[in-house]
Amino acid sequence: MDRYQTILLFGAPGAGKGTQGAILGRIPGFFHLSCGEVFRSLDIHSELGEIFYEYSSKGQLVPDDVTVKMWAENMHAQTVLSLYKPHDDLLLLDGIPRNVHQAELMEEYIEVLGVVHLVCPDKEAMIKRLRRRALKENRIDDAQEDVIRNRWEVYENETAPVLDYYSKDLIIEVDAVGSPASVLQHVLEVVVPIQDSHFNNPISGEED
Repeated sequence: MDRYQTILLFGAPGAGKGTQGAILGRIPGFFHLSCGEVFRSLDIHSELGEIFYEYSSKGQLVPDDVTVKMWAENMHAQTVLSLYKPHDDLLLLDGIPRNVHQAELMEEYIEVLGVVHLVCPDKEAMIKRLRRRALKENRIDDAQEDVIRNRWEVYENETAPVLDYYSKDLIIEVDAVGSPASVLQHVLEVVVPIQDSHFNNPISGEED
């Protein structure tokens, strides 16, 4: 396989992409990587790290080409360390691509087999959920309503159009409202058949 076989976890802020990705990533045959992890694990003394720091220290967004290069280098490192095995694992991405330009740049690296769109029908309820979560995790700045609403505005203007970039046949909507276990049940109904159809060696016979 020339490109990473990939499922995108997609949705508005607070939809639960990270939660679902982290759970699925513990299941053999799935490998989860969030864009946040890529930034956090970056060596700031490397060439890309210095470029990242140059922008982030000024509060500016990192250019799309740099973001994708950082992600690609991280993925290569994961394969070298055998943490991710492209021929055995289905890649689950959340937080990237963040806009249409990133989606175009990533065509070189990933083959998208499906897009799990975690849908939040009640925006106001999701904003309250984000505030509660930020307060619980003691992230006071993230609990400010204007900050949360700005994140939603950025999502709607820049990230939501990514859904139009991919074929509608690849996009499956899952209701993000409910307990993590309930949402997980519906997500599994989507991702397991994709895994089975593209990797003809599903893991079986594992001990309970």
